[in-house]
Amino acid sequence: MALSFLNDSRSFDSQRKSVNFWGHDVMFEVAFRLDESALHRLTDLPEYDEATALAVFDTNRAHIRKAALRVYRKTSKRYCELSAADL
Repeated sequence: MALSFLNDSRSFDSQRKSVNFWGHDVMFEVAFRLDESALHRLTDLPEYDEATALAVFDTNRAHIRKAALRVYRKTSKRYCELSAADL
């Protein structure tokens, strides 16, 4: 399991109020979703829009990636959801 983050791409899902991002394990893409509870844990704002959510993600990118790696090591799934408990 050599998870790496080859690019800084991320996107906001307005329906779920979450941020999606991707990593790679050798030749497999791994999708991650940082859910609403995790975003709330990273910011004290009661509400946020796309620009704010992406800015929170960017500011906390290293911390989020470490959490993503921990979750991925436990599951090795190609889709992982990160919640406040994972941070």
